Amino acid sequence: MNATSVEFFARQFERQIAAADYALNPFETWTLPHLAGRVLELGCGLGNLSLAAARAGHEVDALDACGQAVADLARRARAQGLPVRVRRSDLASWRADRCWDSVAAIGLLMFFDCADARRLLREIRGAVAPGGIAAVNVLIEGTTYMQMFDPQRHCLFPPAELRETFADWTILLDRIDEFPAPGQSVKRFATVIARRPAS
Repeated sequence: MNATSVEFFARQFERQIAAADYALNPFETWTLPHLAGRVLELGCGLGNLSLAAARAGHEVDALDACGQAVADLARRARAQGLPVRVRRSDLASWRADRCWDSVAAIGLLMFFDCADARRLLREIRGAVAPGGIAAVNVLIEGTTYMQMFDPQRHCLFPPAELRETFADWTILLDRIDEFPAPGQSVKRFATVIARRPAS
């Protein structure tokens, strides 16, 4: 994730930590019931989904570029005795070194240039064990709220790209959602949750 985006979210996370605002967002709420087995959350932010998954009985690996968010998540996981392994990571160069039963990347891939974003999407596909779940959410074309992006380094996906990427898997959820944003702008999201074939 680029420095502009990390700084934007560091300020947001600071406000949320101060307010103890740890509610799941809609995308995390939709994802949680589909998670199974060992879970990887890429771009975990404050780790609300990771902690909820751990409370539901999953072992979780959680990665993010924001040191403040990672430290807060590690503190909360320890305090609650939850099996969450947290690591700060520059996800632009992340490569899967194993497979997980569930891989979630909620609101992450659009913060890289399109070449890196699509490479990461391929890595996510490859990191899901047979029969496992991928949950991916991105901002798409038509989004006009750009404050959190480096103008030279972001990727608004075509609306159908996630669905097409997982077309050979079983699609469990496929949504396009639009939300109002500051300054009469909008955020448009695509969300896909898909199950990899078992063999």
